[in-house]
Amino acid sequence: MLAGRRLPIAVITTLLSFFTLSEVRQHHTPSGPNSSEAREELSWIASSHSWLDRQACKWTGVCGATYLSSRTWFGETKNEQKPQEPRGGAAETDGDADLASYWTSGNPKPEDWSGDERVLREIPQYVFDHAPYVHLFSGEKFWPCDIAEHLLHTTPHLNYTPIYSRPYHPNLTNLDELNDYGRFVYLKSDDNVEERPGWLGGSKNIPRNPDSSDSHEDDEGRTDWDGRIDGKNEDERRYRNEGWYDAGLGDTKDRGGIRPDSATEEGEELLDRERRWSVSRRATGGKSDAPAVLIVINKGNGIVDAFWFYFYSYNLGNMVLNVRFGNHVGDWEHSVVRFQRGVPKAVFLSEHNFGEAYSYQAVEKIGKRPVIYSATGTHAMYAVPGSHPYVLPLGLLHDETDRGPLWGPLLNSHSYTYDHLNDTLRASNHTPLAPTSWFYFNGHWGDKSYPLSDSRQYRFAGQYHYVNGPLGPRFKNLGRKRVCPGNGQCVIKHWLGGERRTSRWKGVGRGEEMTEEDRRRFVVGDEDGGVP
Repeated sequence: MLAGRRLPIAVITTLLSFFTLSEVRQHHTPSGPNSSEAREELSWIASSHSWLDRQACKWTGVCGATYLSSRTWFGETKNEQKPQEPRGGAAETDGDADLASYWTSGNPKPEDWSGDERVLREIPQYVFDHAPYVHLFSGEKFWPCDIAEHLLHTTPHLNYTPIYSRPYHPNLTNLDELNDYGRFVYLKSDDNVEERPGWLGGSKNIPRNPDSSDSHEDDEGRTDWDGRIDGKNEDERRYRNEGWYDAGLGDTKDRGGIRPDSATEEGEELLDRERRWSVSRRATGGKSDAPAVLIVINKGNGIVDAFWFYFYSYNLGNMVLNVRFGNHVGDWEHSVVRFQRGVPKAVFLSEHNFGEAYSYQAVEKIGKRPVIYSATGTHAMYAVPGSHPYVLPLGLLHDETDRGPLWGPLLNSHSYTYDHLNDTLRASNHTPLAPTSWFYFNGHWGDKSYPLSDSRQYRFAGQYHYVNGPLGPRFKNLGRKRVCPGNGQCVIKHWLGGERRTSRWKGVGRGEEMTEEDRRRFVVGDEDGGVP
């Protein structure tokens, strides 16, 4: 009997220790009582209408307990709010808008390019030859989305206040005009997210079964992956001394410094229907109606980084003992392939606030193109299918991947080149009319973390049910010297097998915020950092 109780006791003890340490850290941050973080914390707690809730939040770290019910502790919340009416015209609410037209509104037109300008916009063919495939999860509840459609269903807010007195939806060509209102702009959903509006789920964007028009002549069929690599494995000490490991100038102090890793937490489940997918061993990736974004950066000396960005309108946070944390509207995930003189050398996959890097030889491939696995709900990216624990021991908190729908982002993508030293994005020669203004938006691609007065919100040991929407691709350290973000330690794995260890995750709190280094580099006229 006693032996049977040891595991639950150990689990509870571990969780209590983790939550206690998290709360101690929350109350002993370097920020002083007059810092913007401290002021916002006090304001957030004060927003609760319950005195008991405010005291419990302040002294025990359990916030929003008055909203909790038996359903809440099983991953749901009571929906005590009336659903918001979608704003805008019929084209926006009925999904009849011509989304493709938003992606062909860029300037200047190709006929106005000079010869030098054309060179700056060229993307080498080898970038496309090594474009990744992505296995979405077979039971995914919300799928890749189009940022053009996302903008039709969100309204700009300055923190919690609408910026405009009338309904207004910016588009891909004028989104950066919101920077006039500072960096605390949030694209708030027009709908109550717990009403599960269909546009958040993106089910229409599930990759279609590939046909002959989607295939490429050089794609090869794959066999069941057994962890082998297609060539001699590179020794870590060897590639650290090669020219591709450290590339470019990186982010020097006058251009933002070595920036801390950003933290992105994710969203809430939306659709009840599960989809299953059967992948032929010779199938190439299917086409999705949600376009991917390719940003190519020439670092000099033959080093080229190809960033592939994947957008989702909503993410489902993971659960710990049936309590869900980290939901939010909007999500940007990415992978990077680093080339040296046209030869792929390494791959980076984003996972929550950091990720993993692999030698190109080590990753699974179809033909010569890498295969990536997207986790259900969180969309964190992994190199293998299976369970991926992080933060907590015993797999209590983990992502799940499998061989679900095979997505070929190359089949529907908008490509750009980026001069990271001058912060200049250009539409490439492959999609010359693609707009660029959306890239320069300094705000968040989703709602601000809901106040404690909102019945959908709670916080336990510093972890929120709903967190901030993320920042865009411009803030993912595109100028990184190493294939990993942060310009710090970058361990490149040269194999896929072996014991899976629990990954560390530094992301806590209300979600992604702009770093001070990014603020100094990208935000004009905001010397004091602004007031959140």
